[in-house]
Amino acid sequence: MTVSARIVPDLLADLGSLTIAQVQAAFAAGTLTSEDLVRASLAQVEKLNGKYNAIIFSCDDALEQAREIDRRRAAGDALGPLAGIPVVIKDTVDMVGYPTTAGWRLLYSGTGGVDLFPERDAPVAARMKAAGAVILGKTNVPILSWTGTHANDSWAGPTINVAIEDRAPGGSSAGTASAVAAHMCLVGLAEETGGSIQNPTSAQGLVGIKPTIGMVPNAGVVPLSSNRDVVGPIARTVADAALCLDAIAGFTCEDPKTLASIGHIPPGGFAANLSRDALKGKRIGLYGRGWRKDTLSDETAALYERAKGELAAAGAILVDDPFAGTDFNTHRQITPGTPFFDGRGLESLPYDITCYLRRLGPEAALKSWEEFAAATSAENPLAPGAILGYLNELPDFLEAVKAPAVPPAMPEFAALKETYLRLLDTVFAHHQLDALAYPQMLGELPGLHSGDAIKETTVGELNIAGIPGITVPAGYYASGAPFELIFLARQWDDAKIINFAYAYEQATLHRKPAV
Repeated sequence: MTVSARIVPDLLADLGSLTIAQVQAAFAAGTLTSEDLVRASLAQVEKLNGKYNAIIFSCDDALEQAREIDRRRAAGDALGPLAGIPVVIKDTVDMVGYPTTAGWRLLYSGTGGVDLFPERDAPVAARMKAAGAVILGKTNVPILSWTGTHANDSWAGPTINVAIEDRAPGGSSAGTASAVAAHMCLVGLAEETGGSIQNPTSAQGLVGIKPTIGMVPNAGVVPLSSNRDVVGPIARTVADAALCLDAIAGFTCEDPKTLASIGHIPPGGFAANLSRDALKGKRIGLYGRGWRKDTLSDETAALYERAKGELAAAGAILVDDPFAGTDFNTHRQITPGTPFFDGRGLESLPYDITCYLRRLGPEAALKSWEEFAAATSAENPLAPGAILGYLNELPDFLEAVKAPAVPPAMPEFAALKETYLRLLDTVFAHHQLDALAYPQMLGELPGLHSGDAIKETTVGELNIAGIPGITVPAGYYASGAPFELIFLARQWDDAKIINFAYAYEQATLHRKPAV
């Protein structure tokens, strides 16, 4: 009797309950093969991707990848920490052999545009491969990752929220979140400039880590802002997300800002030494008008009250509205032309796109900002009223467009970032805080095609300051829409808040499989 015939019906009967640790243990015991797991995942893709539209490019060699991992395991070879684990990667991340379309029909030959094929993988894609992950495909995004709410305008069509199908799935990493929520894979890569990890994870009842900027390399990823963009994992559990972060974090010369990560990755990695007792005695700041003047909806406030009780029961010491009495809440500005977004820091887009295109290699279809603008002029995203038209409202942007090969100075953005960081340091020191724990959204999710934006509590402040955040399931609205907390902390305290989120998750176990 084969392993598949003997074991798979039991272990793989509920893909949504599997964790990386369970799978690795089964691999080590010989009760499961990578091929078994990948076959089950591909069956889930075949069953559900037509409905949820999460994966837009499938990797035809996924089974070959899995069989090679099985062969190497049988031979006693050293394997990476994600060996045999099925994963997905956001479309904006370069991967050899596949076009990077950024969700835009003008950047995909299948819809009449040009293909951007990279000559080499983005560092995060290369690291996932080196860790042994079996990549199933690339996932859907809105055009140029412009929105944190949906992927409705992608050339591939809308992505659907697996947790509650008539609501927005969260963006821009909508496809990765839906693939994980639909149990097509165990983890996936996402990327955030302004909510694009935290929004889809909170929308679909998942865990997402938005690392400190500089913790994970962003080279080879279609940019919105090299000053704000950061790649991070989406998973169903905190431990799985931490294991994925372990695979992609750390220094590379391709992204010099990652030099700052040295010394901030804990020995053994982020998944090491996770503790159910991590919240005991820790001082946790709570959401209030000192942080932002926006108020919570009645149901959100009630769910947050319950979550506060759960934090206290886990041993946390709660500090009410620690930013009260400061001017922290005066610095956020909604950029004209956006519904709820502070876009400062995106002024560098022309320079960032220039650098991205150069990295594609000499055979790339587009090699400069000017060529990029010409190839996409039929739908100029920077025109007034267009999806990125709001960039014209930002300081330094018009000058950056005039000289796209020259890095812009951006003094106002730098001053704002310094202000946020100084205020965070002051408040954390004054109240002896270890972290903050906020409801991730002000209210329930908007409808899928409503045109309304997700209204979060941290986008802008979090992204401009560059601090880490992790979302974790914390219950459900009466409608069935997920409710989540986001833990925040100062720069480089990623390991600390991952541990806090783990302790909260294990104390509450709120998440319910969506399919």
